[in-house]
Amino acid sequence: MEIFEKIGDAASKTYKFTAEKTTKIAKETKLRMKISENKRKIEDLYQEIGEDVYEKHVQGKEFSKEDLEDRCKEIDELSNGIIECKDEILKLKERKQCKNCYEEIELEARYCPSCGCEQEVEECKCEENKKEEKCDCEEEN
Repeated sequence: MEIFEKIGDAASKTYKFTAEKTTKIAKETKLRMKISENKRKIEDLYQEIGEDVYEKHVQGKEFSKEDLEDRCKEIDELSNGIIECKDEILKLKERKQCKNCYEEIELEARYCPSCGCEQEVEECKCEENKKEEKCDCEEEN
């Protein structure tokens, strides 16, 4: 009977790992789709701005900053959404971005393997986290 328990435990662990991995992949895929959609919307806005500028030029009219304001704000919002999605993807992959070359690197990396730039490494606040039962350093080591 002990062998069946071991097999059951192994199957259960494999299932949990697979389920977690699948969930992460699905979330990453959704985030990447949102990034693509936001980029497409930004391109559409760029085109609209260009067409409006050209129409005003053809008509001999001045193009004012007010004509651009709403579209630029929308581009800013879409760009911020892209940044948020990219940050979320990095969290899902348990990685970070180099502050110098923006290469994706390991969370624990002290130096970027691409450009050699020194990275900030988050210190574990074990004492603080242990009080709140959030620290898992001992489990990892």
